[in-house]
Amino acid sequence: MTGTVDVDVDEGAGETAPAHPLAEEPKVSLVKRTPPRRAPVPVTGPVTGPVPALLPVEDEDGDRLAVDEPLLAARTHRPSDLIRFVTGLLGVIAVFVLASIATETTSGIGQDIHSNVKDVAPWLITVLGLVSTVAVLAVPLAFAVERLIKRDGLRVADGVLASVLAYGVTLAIDWWVAEAASQSIRGALTQIPVTGGPITEPVHGYLAPVIAYMTAVGMVSRPRWRLALWSVVLLSGATELISSDTTPLSLLLTVLIGWSVACGTLYAIGSPNIRPTGQHLMLGLRRLGFTPKNAHRAPDAPGGTRRYFVNQQDSRDLDVHIIDREQQASGFFYRVWRRARLRSVAVRRSPQSLRQALEQEALIAYAAAAAGARAPQLVATSELGPDAAVLVYQKVEGRTLDELADDEITDEVMASCWESVGALHQRRIAHRRLTGESLLVVDEKVGVLVNLSGGDIAAGDLTLRIDVAQLLTTFALRIGPERSVATANRVLGAERVAAALPLLQPVGMSRQTRADLAKQGKERKAEAQALALEQVAAGEKSREEAEEDIAAAGEDLLSRIRGQILEIAPEAPLAPAKLERLKPKTLITVIALAFAAYLAMTTIQPGQLKLSHMNWAWAAAALAFSAISYVAAAMSLTGFVPERLPFRRTIAAQLAGSFVKLVAPAAIGGIALNTRYLQKQGVRPGQAVASVGASQLAGLGGHLTLLFCFGLITGSQGDGNVGSERAVIIGVLTAAVLALVIAAVGPMRRFVVTRVRSLFFGVVPRMLDLMQTPSKLVTGFGGIVLLTLAFTACLDASVRAFGGSMSFATVAVIFLTANAAGSAVPTPGGIGAIEGALIVTMSLAMPAATATSAVFLFRALTFWLPVLPGWISYSYLQRKGAL
Repeated sequence: MTGTVDVDVDEGAGETAPAHPLAEEPKVSLVKRTPPRRAPVPVTGPVTGPVPALLPVEDEDGDRLAVDEPLLAARTHRPSDLIRFVTGLLGVIAVFVLASIATETTSGIGQDIHSNVKDVAPWLITVLGLVSTVAVLAVPLAFAVERLIKRDGLRVADGVLASVLAYGVTLAIDWWVAEAASQSIRGALTQIPVTGGPITEPVHGYLAPVIAYMTAVGMVSRPRWRLALWSVVLLSGATELISSDTTPLSLLLTVLIGWSVACGTLYAIGSPNIRPTGQHLMLGLRRLGFTPKNAHRAPDAPGGTRRYFVNQQDSRDLDVHIIDREQQASGFFYRVWRRARLRSVAVRRSPQSLRQALEQEALIAYAAAAAGARAPQLVATSELGPDAAVLVYQKVEGRTLDELADDEITDEVMASCWESVGALHQRRIAHRRLTGESLLVVDEKVGVLVNLSGGDIAAGDLTLRIDVAQLLTTFALRIGPERSVATANRVLGAERVAAALPLLQPVGMSRQTRADLAKQGKERKAEAQALALEQVAAGEKSREEAEEDIAAAGEDLLSRIRGQILEIAPEAPLAPAKLERLKPKTLITVIALAFAAYLAMTTIQPGQLKLSHMNWAWAAAALAFSAISYVAAAMSLTGFVPERLPFRRTIAAQLAGSFVKLVAPAAIGGIALNTRYLQKQGVRPGQAVASVGASQLAGLGGHLTLLFCFGLITGSQGDGNVGSERAVIIGVLTAAVLALVIAAVGPMRRFVVTRVRSLFFGVVPRMLDLMQTPSKLVTGFGGIVLLTLAFTACLDASVRAFGGSMSFATVAVIFLTANAAGSAVPTPGGIGAIEGALIVTMSLAMPAATATSAVFLFRALTFWLPVLPGWISYSYLQRKGAL
């Protein structure tokens, strides 16, 4: 049963509704009637959350239809408005980029237009300008009056707010283009009028607000008004273009700004909610021939699809799904990311329209019934107004798998679900959403597949195998991998189960399954750690045995499922299937390299470095000291690890840290990389974290000690260099102020304490182990001192390369303070903070030009130059399995 139910859910639309197949019947209207008074319903117990309202509505025969549902919000933040706002914002950015790089093209287009319209009579241009100016103001005003007469003032208020904001944005962009923009942008967006005078406006101060107004009030269901308003806007823009009062890019920018501001305004304040309610649904069901008596809201289906359970007077109950345009737009950015990241077979193609979504779900439901799978029977489909559609299923009583206790998930229930999945797969139908909420258990023993809207027909082998892997994981999360694999093997056979092994990857699972896997892994590890601590404290197990138990508990669920499959099918393929076309690691690498190239080109300019005045001998010395720093860093790490580490590979790991700094704050990227490196070298996870924590703790102590010692040396020198003394004082005061700010601000203090506590947990036992090998401690602390001296010598050589001169102790104090500031600021590699601190403090002791050149050389040698070797080392260590 299909059809179109013409239910007007947009009050005051003022437009003729489209014809439908049931046009000969009387039109359904939602006339507000005063119902007879009802006796109050007593409420027992506390009421939490939104109070559902029992909304009575009468049909055309006067029968009362009750709908029990939460009241819909008067306004809703539509995802589609956010998508349009982001699209418009990207369009505005693209216009500015085009104006800055395609100067000749934009100017050529304008010249061609002016040369082709130069023969137009001046009086015609004057008349067109007058008509367009009057019309562009009169038509929106007339529309506002018409809306107010029909009591739709809320939309008019939205339009006025959007137009005011668009005018403000217009003024801001006009000022920026005139005062601060580059000459190419100014030339592409403005021009000097033929009659002389000031330059034209980059953004039209009256067109942008009008476009924002038109967009905000909503013209989709009002084609006549939409045609009239866009006609006057186009007429006004063409008149401005012909009269040489604007440019093509300026008109395009005006349209994009008006549209973007309107969409952003609607998303921020919310749009009037025109989604059909349960009352519209009940009237629509009557028009389709059903006899609804009452209805209540059911839990939403995946994707935000609203569901209602409807009781009929003389027939079976119904399970009704309502899909609308706003629900379709939700999760847009997540779907875009999944589509870009995964191969097409691993992600479902989303329908492009409401009609396609309705047809797709109906087709899957009918195909599932024909395949013999246990699934709800679809009995009717229909449109419900212009922006929604309904799918009417026969209601199936039962509980979802998520609602069952673990002991209620029997082998019979799982076998029933596997039989239905097998029936679907025999007809090449994929479910694609076999999670706990999509498995309905009836009579405690029969499994029914629901939520088929995300399925595919004529699915490929890979898609079907993903279904099997998903259902294996869904059951294993509840009752363990052993029973999950055994039941699937009994129903599907070992061959089909084994074929799913390469698809047991988190990236191929549903969003909720990935979250459940991560949560279960953390819980298992936390329980194992607590139990191990109790057993070690009671003397039941040694610390080594406890760590082995913790490591065993850390094995993820998917690995355990693979192990069970290999027991029944040892020949199963082990290599994981390639589901990703774009890995996050690859994306981060590309972004990091692009970011590094951009910063290098914009901050390190040859003119500022004064290469012609640079002493190349001192520059070579600075490069040598920079290279020594990686040897020192390797010493500081190996000295706090009792296990033997390959020294050359450890140096390569420290060099790889130069690349990691591009995508992580200075103090965090190295910690994560060193911890992973130690684990790959066979150090247990807990001991790896403790070793890195011991190295960081010793480094912090060495940092403060050296800062104090070099400060004393600088103060005792008395060489009369007031600038150096001021630099030292400023450096020490900066470090003190940072410490005081962190101690005084509660959130920052808690953040630092939490990080330090987690980092240094287990450090003391690790240090006690290291004390048994004094040579290790000498290596570690020697590396810390050498690392500081190498960086200080590199900075000192950079200063001398440009003719500057400072005492080594002063340079050390400046470097130690600036490095602390860079570690405190959460930017990759301390970008900005380190340069600023070094230049400010060094400028007190030498000319600013010399200080700037020295700092740029120092950062080029210690941060930018090692990026490419660091990336090579990072890739090499990954190929060797060392990272």
